[in-house]
Amino acid sequence: MIRRAVLLSFLVGLLLATVSPARAAGYRYWSFWDRTGTTWTYATQGPSTAVPSDGDVQGFRFAVSEDSADADKPRGTASFTAICGDTAVRDGRKRVALVIDFGTAADAPPGEQPPASRTECAVVPRDATAAEALAAAAKPLRYSTNALLCAIAGYPAAGCGEQVTGNAKRKQPGKKSAPSDGGPSVGLLAGLAAIAVLGAAAVWQSRRRRNAP
Repeated sequence: MIRRAVLLSFLVGLLLATVSPARAAGYRYWSFWDRTGTTWTYATQGPSTAVPSDGDVQGFRFAVSEDSADADKPRGTASFTAICGDTAVRDGRKRVALVIDFGTAADAPPGEQPPASRTECAVVPRDATAAEALAAAAKPLRYSTNALLCAIAGYPAAGCGEQVTGNAKRKQPGKKSAPSDGGPSVGLLAGLAAIAVLGAAAVWQSRRRRNAP
């Protein structure tokens, strides 16, 4: 009887672990992007080490995301001509177009409202990093003790890369969830199948022991 109770508890635990949805965890932070043609690419270097060239477009987006593959891209105008077309070339200097997207109200820390997105044409020395270009155009910046970019133009006022548990990646407007046909989920079916297999194995083992000489 004790063995049956232990087995039943194990099977119920297995089912719950199989069908219970995992709680997503994301982070609220500024992501850094490179623009190539019409495409945003998550930067492979941080802004403090990346050195853009004259004519480059770089973006910053504040949002909650789980990782780089999940991160939201900067929105709005991202053309170098539109951002820096009226800025003359200067000797020893370069022009870097910046797209600064402060994100949505859903991404904002509690009690804060994101400013409107903006673009800036930073004119900086030829060897300036992306962080220096940003500092020239969107002060004040705030960094953590680990050199993580925490705030651009003072936003957000507090916090830096904090973890956000629960529904970290919210449903985006215009995106529809997959329709449900009202039947059991794949996870539930898998859990029931696993319980059936283990239950059959337990019965077989019990019969084997009873028939043993």
